Amino acid sequence: MSALALAFRDSSTMLRRNLLHARRYPSLTLNLLLTPIMLLLLFVYIFGDAMSSGLGGGTPDRSAYIAYVVPGLLLMTIGSTVVGTAVSVSNDMTEGIIARFRTMAIHRPSVFIGHVVGSVFQAVVSVVLVGAVGVAIGFRSTDATALEWLAAFGLLVLFATALTWIAVGMGLISPNAEAASNNAMPLILLPLLSSAFTPVDSMPGWFQPVAEYQPFTPAIETLRGLLLGGEIGHNGWLAVAWCLGLAVLGYFWSTSKFNRDPK
Repeated sequence: MSALALAFRDSSTMLRRNLLHARRYPSLTLNLLLTPIMLLLLFVYIFGDAMSSGLGGGTPDRSAYIAYVVPGLLLMTIGSTVVGTAVSVSNDMTEGIIARFRTMAIHRPSVFIGHVVGSVFQAVVSVVLVGAVGVAIGFRSTDATALEWLAAFGLLVLFATALTWIAVGMGLISPNAEAASNNAMPLILLPLLSSAFTPVDSMPGWFQPVAEYQPFTPAIETLRGLLLGGEIGHNGWLAVAWCLGLAVLGYFWSTSKFNRDPK
């Protein structure tokens, strides 16, 4: 069997292991999924009229705010979901599973490829579920073409891949599952400091550059443009650049830590 075939076989085995683990212990994924759903319902039904007044020039328009907030919540869902990856990797390290894998004749990167592919799959499923809730409460994307829908899906997968590799690195440096969850918390908090819930130009002037150029805001604005027919501008290439940069950083961080740490 060729080296490529062995790598594919071992990666498939690790992917199956992680999906089975997620199926047997769904509580973590469910808890992380409930966060964006609760925020969606909270901001639409509790704060919706007040927040939409800022979008409509003082006139409350809940439907307009639903269209505004759902793309941000979709990306926040990805950030929430991949926290579970950091916890899962940390558990593998502390429980000795990784140490056992090191002694076996397997393709070493397959250990993390299984985590990454499994996490991206779970993130996509979570996005679909949150999107379904958004549609149920009134979100519509009537202006998007098939190509724009495909581009939006590609952006979500690319963003999930980038954040997953970062989460793998966070899991590797964490001494236990609780620390891994805390280390990955910025992946949940950053969307709160982006344009997910309110436009950047409504924020304090000193904070606007932080909110505008962090990873989530360009991705959110690009997704809004694709789904709602708005202007994307420079946000498209900024979102792709952030995704590629984070994915490369997370990959080399994770592999170097894994190869250097004998524990």
